[in-house]
Amino acid sequence: MIKEFHRILKTGTSDADISWFNVGDYKAVGNVVANHETTAPEDVEDAMHDLMDNYDAAAIHSFDQLLQFHVKFERIHPFQDGNGRVGRLIMFRECLKNDIIPFIIDADHKDFYYRGLQEYFHEPGYLRDTCLSAQDNYTVYCKKLVKDFIPKDEIQKIEYTR
Repeated sequence: MIKEFHRILKTGTSDADISWFNVGDYKAVGNVVANHETTAPEDVEDAMHDLMDNYDAAAIHSFDQLLQFHVKFERIHPFQDGNGRVGRLIMFRECLKNDIIPFIIDADHKDFYYRGLQEYFHEPGYLRDTCLSAQDNYTVYCKKLVKDFIPKDEIQKIEYTR
């Protein structure tokens, strides 16, 4: 599924025309992100299997477990490009799957998000607080959509059935 997300993201882009880019597959060329070495191309498959095996060991995941998975995914950096977008898409999916309100990292949260990723193992609160703030924004956005597109009597029915 993760490789499929990458394939969908990068198909039809100029990167797809580069032979070594590996659209929909793991990277072939090493890369560095924010002055951090990422997992070497020859080690990515094993690292991803380990990450997924550890993650799949639990049937339900907490918000903090999702964040930890996300940071580990970003540190592996399995693709040549598009890792952040694929990683955030995985997070969105896993939030929904685990009954957690999802979030979108918008322009207002972007710099805080990158800082949170970089500092996670020293101070996980940076990333957590940033994502919780983005979650609050997502909730407001969804409530506005509901208000604008669902008739008021239907909203009352939805609230009553909770």
